[in-house]
Amino acid sequence: DGDIASPNTFQNYSSERFARVFHLAGKTYVPDSWADPIGFYRTNVLGTANVAEFCRTIGASLTFVSGYVYGDPELSPISEESPARPNNPYAFSKYLAENVCAFHAGQFGVPTVVIRPFNVYGVGQRKMFLIPSLIEQALYSAQISVNDLRPKRDYVYIDDLIEAIMKASDCDRPFQIYNVGSGASISVNQIIDVVQAEAQTSKPIVCNEAVRRNEILDVVSDISRARIDLGWSPCVSFSQGIRNIVQAEISSCSGQKRERHG
Repeated sequence: DGDIASPNTFQNYSSERFARVFHLAGKTYVPDSWADPIGFYRTNVLGTANVAEFCRTIGASLTFVSGYVYGDPELSPISEESPARPNNPYAFSKYLAENVCAFHAGQFGVPTVVIRPFNVYGVGQRKMFLIPSLIEQALYSAQISVNDLRPKRDYVYIDDLIEAIMKASDCDRPFQIYNVGSGASISVNQIIDVVQAEAQTSKPIVCNEAVRRNEILDVVSDISRARIDLGWSPCVSFSQGIRNIVQAEISSCSGQKRERHG
């Protein structure tokens, strides 16, 4: 509990011993990072430095969940050897945090695994993100409204990400980075098709033709390192993942209605 950007947060745990620390705390959501870059640097960079230093002092290994840091890629699919070219403050903060981890691994001997998830989705994701927003509109609105139908992203279901994190944490190398994705991309337009198929709807689609700042039109991950080193591969298909979210949303809505009328 507490603010990871404050070293005082970790004092409550300084007398305890942990084999490994899983660092997933941070600020997310790219649009927010444009409005508050300093807040993202404070939490994601300084916070990660505090976590790495905590690992050093207690002798723990570190698993850091980073983000997409490649920017507009030169080659596709994108491997871990591709140059990091962050194109928004959120990605830049994650890239700086990775450098903190690499320094602590090399100079202080903190064994570290960095996970670079591509676009994560799953049950419980906040409605501000694309997929839960589309599902909510498909279920409850008269139409589905989006800013841009073109961008294609590589989506990985949350259960597959968790499996990758756990497998990577058995890595015995001093420092290693793993991409975690599906190895394929899907456009916003295609996502809507899958959402409507699973929701059994056929709502009209309205595109506002509003292009995001520094938009990237296609992203595909190369996950061969995780396949070879960890024996990991994604198991949840995109349609199954969407089905899980749709069913969870419908069940949640039904439960809320029962509570209101109970």
